[in-house]
Order: sequence, then C-alpha cells, then structure tokens
Amino acid sequence: MFLRSADGRNEKGQFERGFGMIIKENIKKKITCAADIAKILQRILAAEHETDQDKEHFWVIGLNTRNKINYIELNSLGILDGCQIHPREVYRLAIMKACSSIIIAHNHPSGNLEPSTGDFLITETLRKASEIMGITLLDHILITKDNHYSFKGEGAFSCVPTNKKGGKNEN
Repeated sequence: MFLRSADGRNEKGQFERGFGMIIKENIKKKITCAADIAKILQRILAAEHETDQDKEHFWVIGLNTRNKINYIELNSLGILDGCQIHPREVYRLAIMKACSSIIIAHNHPSGNLEPSTGDFLITETLRKASEIMGITLLDHILITKDNHYSFKGEGAFSCVPTNKKGGKNEN
C-alpha cells in the first residue's frame, strides 16, 4: 500500500507530484458493480478517526481497460455537508496514470442517501469533462456507513435537475 499526505509528501517525507492522497494503488481488483466500490470505501472510511468520519470525503477510483483498480484517491476532504470538487483535480491523476475510466464517490455523513442538487450538478459537469478527456466516467456512488446509492444503477446518471421554470439549471 502506498500512502501520501495531503500536501504531497510520501511516507519518507519527500514531496511528490500531484495532490490529494492516494489511499491504495495497484489493487487490481476487478470492479463488477457499485457495491464493490461501496464496500471498499466503507472500510476505508471506518478505519479513519471518528472526527474525520463526520466530514464529507470525495474519492476518485481510477480503472484500467478491464475495470481493475489502478488507484483510489481521496481527492477532497471537506466539512460536514460538502467539499470542493473541480474537474481539473478529479482527472489529474487519471491522466497521469493513463486510466481508461474512473468512478467518483463521496459519503453523506448525515446518513441520507438522497442525492442533492449539487450532487447531480457535479456529476453532470464531470460527465461532460469525461467526454472531452476521453476517460469514461462510469458511475457516481454515494455511501453511508452501511448503504450506498449508484447514480448509474438508479438511472440518474445523466439526469440534471430542472429549475422552477422547467429548464436546465445553468452552471
């Protein structure tokens, strides 16, 4: 297992390229469904200190052409009800590691699995970026301590909420 601190230092205290924290690398576990990712991330979250479990975490899972995990990155650690996400950071490591696809995931510390409007909007933004990058966004998974929600599995993967006038929300 390879760990890197949020400021880019490796286990020897040396700075390395990239941002975020690589939780696991070269796992090579084949992913067949959202539940596979949810179980892995629930174990990672459960291993964290209790105070960090109450913060929103945003992970990026990079996959090879056979849907085997190349890396799991903690891309953003937020506060109780949100974290900052930008396509530039989401796709950075996937490009560097030549990933064929990614899965994004985040936790809801409240235990509520219902996606927020912000969840839908960031999914749509990252889906559009994936088309430009040529790196497939396979799913967005929400997790709680013992359950998960898959945007793709629930048919909500490309659904953008509408505003009160019935049009698409502008980002």
